[in-house]
Amino acid sequence: MDREPGLSVRLKLTLSYAGFLVLAGALLLALWVILLRYFPDNPMISATRSGIGGALLPGRSGNQRAFGEGAVAVLAFLLVFGLVGGWILAGRMLAPLARITDATRVAADGSLSHRIRLPGPSDEFRELADAFDAMLARLEAHVAEQERFAANASHELRTPLAITQTLLDAARNDPNRDNGVLNDRLRAVNARAIDLTEALLLLSRAGQRSFTREEVDLSLRAEEAAETLLPLAEKRGVAIQTFGDVAPAIGSHALLLQLTTNLLHNAIVHNLPEHGTVQVKTVIRPESVILAVENTGEKLAPQLVPTLTEPFQRGTERIRGDHAGVGLGLAIVKSITQAHDGTLALTPRPAGGLCVTVQLPAAWRPR
Repeated sequence: MDREPGLSVRLKLTLSYAGFLVLAGALLLALWVILLRYFPDNPMISATRSGIGGALLPGRSGNQRAFGEGAVAVLAFLLVFGLVGGWILAGRMLAPLARITDATRVAADGSLSHRIRLPGPSDEFRELADAFDAMLARLEAHVAEQERFAANASHELRTPLAITQTLLDAARNDPNRDNGVLNDRLRAVNARAIDLTEALLLLSRAGQRSFTREEVDLSLRAEEAAETLLPLAEKRGVAIQTFGDVAPAIGSHALLLQLTTNLLHNAIVHNLPEHGTVQVKTVIRPESVILAVENTGEKLAPQLVPTLTEPFQRGTERIRGDHAGVGLGLAIVKSITQAHDGTLALTPRPAGGLCVTVQLPAAWRPR
């Protein structure tokens, strides 16, 4: 943005210091003149009449002229002293601001790894520098996450497109190939690409927080998701149990239903080969509501669990041949939770499996 040239902050502070110092000196001299002229019998004034006070007594024009010249000299000295001292003092006071400005320019050039790390005790400049460092850290992490996401999304989208291209080339080179088998495989690959695209759009929508907020009962969403996924659970021999309190939260009906469905689907798919269980529980607290989904399954390595909410991080040991998904289930859950100002916690069960807890602000406080 183009702006008209103006005085620097340091020069403004210098002029302010110098002006205040000269004004204070002038007021002090004026007060002394008033005291000498109108209160000559005051003991303090009488004691100083032999000094500069006598110069201002009526009828002594020569002394008054000498005093006036001395006053001008004093004010000139105060002006010079105020300018020099104010310039030095303003420079020392604004030195932290210069470091913050330099760091801002470095960040504007694209280097988000630079930090101010302003030393010294806590003050307004230190708080500003610490806040700026925290902002840079969040931006750096966000940009890195977006770059990883873009690379992974490109890789995932390229896979079905490459398979489709391979199938079409094979069909063109083999005119006698069974088109029915080719159509089935193309439909399956296309369905996977559509699922991935829809998941990416949902993830983007949740991250932008572009949704209408209303009161949503998580317990009803849990029952709705369980009813929808019951055929899949029966097919895989998994028993679903839903119980708990009425848990009203504020948010998007569609997104919170998607969150619950993703958690339940993840718990069903990544479960024991047979006789697995999934427990869905809702709890209400004074300030928040909790949705907990716990499932049986294989034991998970502690270092694997934190990565499960990253996009496309399925964990090779948790993938089954069917319903492997697109690797965005828990990533979408994390994004929806953050969009609703909630928290997400993943805890591996000692006996195997996973417990996922979503905590959201409550719509109202229970009595």
